[in-house]
Amino acid sequence: MKVLAEIEMSDGGKGYVFFCPGCRYYHHYQVVPGSDASKPIWTWNGDMEKPTFTPSLLVNGSTEKRCHSFVTNGQIQYLGDCWHELKNTTVDLKEIDW
Repeated sequence: MKVLAEIEMSDGGKGYVFFCPGCRYYHHYQVVPGSDASKPIWTWNGDMEKPTFTPSLLVNGSTEKRCHSFVTNGQIQYLGDCWHELKNTTVDLKEIDW
């Protein structure tokens, strides 16, 4: 079961998206740098079924729709500063249809 989809970033880098059930939309990690050296790069274990990315992912950090999580061994660990009802929980990544 594939829980990630590979994407090409607008700056030529490479990334992966997953579906966030808390926000109910897709989030992405950039793992290969492109031409924009200011974009953050995450490490990835290379597993499309049970991925681990480090460090944490902060989406919409300066808004009330903040989503902050770790993806480890195919699970999303939501941190307490998330806006949605899944904060402080851990859930399995869902199969992606991309």
